[in-house]
Amino acid sequence: MQETASTVGAVAALTGVSVRTLHHYDHIGLVVPSTRTAAGYRGYTDADVERLHLVLVYRSAGLPLDEIRALLDDPRADVLARLERQLEVLHERADRIRHTIKAVEELMNAHREGIQLTAQEQVEIFGSTVHTDEYAAEAQERWGDTEAWRQSQQRAAAMSKQDWIAVRDEGEALLADLAAAKRGGVAPGSPEANGLAARHRASIERFYNCDDDMQLCLVRMYLADERFTRHYEEREPGLARYLHDVVVASIDR
Repeated sequence: MQETASTVGAVAALTGVSVRTLHHYDHIGLVVPSTRTAAGYRGYTDADVERLHLVLVYRSAGLPLDEIRALLDDPRADVLARLERQLEVLHERADRIRHTIKAVEELMNAHREGIQLTAQEQVEIFGSTVHTDEYAAEAQERWGDTEAWRQSQQRAAAMSKQDWIAVRDEGEALLADLAAAKRGGVAPGSPEANGLAARHRASIERFYNCDDDMQLCLVRMYLADERFTRHYEEREPGLARYLHDVVVASIDR
């Protein structure tokens, strides 16, 4: 029995991927329709559509298209093992989203009732980070006379609750993507790793200007100060060292 072939329009409607994107994937050899429809048009088989869904899964985990193509074309690749790792990443993201949804709902309830949540209540809702009052006092003692400290105080004071929620979500997403990259063998100095280093710098620049020397200083501190090291190690063993190496390689390139 001959397998039914689907047109590019039918696949777009089925998967939600635009026709333009499907044409691009075809052009770069990522997902290529492998047969012909009854009318003679190029068509996608069920296997082609499965390959497209694999691309979407890997893209959701942050893999670049060239790495996805190499992975899918490698006959030695363990697709099931790779999918299991991506499933772990997606579960982590789903947990964060559920937590954030619950936190936002509680904030909304507080606003409806005209209640201003205390700092402690906000920590209980959104979770804590390495930046506790103890660390803030220590940071002021160490860097209180620097321009970076003054910038951080000014920018933090101007941030809204939604800004803080965005900071938290971006930080959690970066941690998850760093952990996934480390588990996936993404090499420091690669385009994907350099993208993670750029996101790390952007997260710092929400608070103060961050040049090469400042970013290097920070990632070295992550290794030198066990409190920061523990923050990263709790997410993924060896993650503090991996972030350090990713940043160093992005600057030395």
